[in-house]
Amino acid sequence: MVVVYFSRAGENYGVGNVKVGNTAKLAEAIAKETDAPIIEITRNEPYPEGYDEVTSVAQDEQRDNARPQITLNGDTDALDSADTVFLGYPIWWGDAPMPVYTFLEGRDWKGKTIYPFCTHEGSGLASTSGSIADATGATVKTGLAVRGTDAQKNADKTAKAVSDWIAKAGLL
Repeated sequence: MVVVYFSRAGENYGVGNVKVGNTAKLAEAIAKETDAPIIEITRNEPYPEGYDEVTSVAQDEQRDNARPQITLNGDTDALDSADTVFLGYPIWWGDAPMPVYTFLEGRDWKGKTIYPFCTHEGSGLASTSGSIADATGATVKTGLAVRGTDAQKNADKTAKAVSDWIAKAGLL
């Protein structure tokens, strides 16, 4: 198993200016629960710090179906050998950010199972599970959606949601 995620620090909706992004907090909880290595997807050209500015850039990317250049930070060897991938991202306007699609489309997913997880402020996973399946051809299992405000400000609630999800999936 391996945990792979995209997250953004800086000014975030509902939580203010943060040093660790909402989805990063959720990814850390999953890695702790599963004892899996963790890999961060970063956009080579960082998003702006301000919420309004990142909103403009990210909406343009989504509208253009862009595939920004990315870097994977962490134990990438674990990604190559893992059969189970926990994939995390925030929900931006009903979808995963475009760097996540750069990651998905740049790999061979044959024989892999993906468990999506996201942070959101009301939309849950939206239709991202289907989009991930379409982009990869991998088996996509039931995902986990946690409000970004909970991931950022309520570690106990987040840890319980993760533990329940992992147990229900039969992964531990």
